Amino acid sequence: MTTFIWVAIIIIVLSIVGLVYRLVKGPTPSDRVVALDAIGVALICLVGLFSIIVDTSFFLDIILLLAILSFIGTIAFSKYIEKGDIITRDNSR
Repeated sequence: MTTFIWVAIIIIVLSIVGLVYRLVKGPTPSDRVVALDAIGVALICLVGLFSIIVDTSFFLDIILLLAILSFIGTIAFSKYIEKGDIITRDNSR
């Protein structure tokens, strides 16, 4: 079982390398957003596999934190691409 987990870790690391390339070189901004979201999911998978190898449940809190940060990052990046500003201010007052 441990060999299978290490093979999965290697495959996920290789996919992260490809996703970082797509994040930097992506032809469209939407490709970059999808790559950023996929990197977040891959990191969550890596931490989960590492938690299985170490045989502890301590890393489950880290997985939750990574999921929240990945979601917020994807939403912020998408909003920036759509409107050019993350926080809209009402200056009419």
